[in-house]
Amino acid sequence: MSEHAEKPFLYVVVCAAGIAEDISELITAAQERNWEVGVIATPQGLGFIDATAVEAQTGRPIRSAWRSPGDPRPFPAPDAVAVAPATFNTVNKWAAGISDTLALGTLCEAYGLGVPIAVLPCVNKALAAHPAYRASVERLRAMGVRFADPYSGEPQQGGGRAEFHWDRVLDLLKADGRS
Repeated sequence: MSEHAEKPFLYVVVCAAGIAEDISELITAAQERNWEVGVIATPQGLGFIDATAVEAQTGRPIRSAWRSPGDPRPFPAPDAVAVAPATFNTVNKWAAGISDTLALGTLCEAYGLGVPIAVLPCVNKALAAHPAYRASVERLRAMGVRFADPYSGEPQQGGGRAEFHWDRVLDLLKADGRS
């Protein structure tokens, strides 16, 4: 557990996918499982969430940009990281070690620190079939990153969309006894 928090601290990395507007469901589920939560959004992902509501729910600012040298760290060190929804772009850049946003830098660093990471991909079937994506998932899995099945967000027969099981990412972290 993080030395700065009484409860274990979960970083939630949010990417730019329509389902991100429901991120409060993951925050609620994590809080019900006794996690403190801090949200890190990709720059594009920030536009998909209600920042005011998320900050009220977590009691912390959303992070999306690097802090300036000398600024205090707004979050304690993570005990685990949940990436939900994770997009094609983020998965591929992360697997390649690209750290051009705070979210990607956090993911790259978390691996090096041995922090457990679980991912709920939100990738349509056409993108999930791309060889770069398949190779990226394979590489990240080899690094110990846990993946749920991808959510395509595509309409189901009869209309509507399948449910995005936010708590699945917490279940993936539970294997370490952390949730």
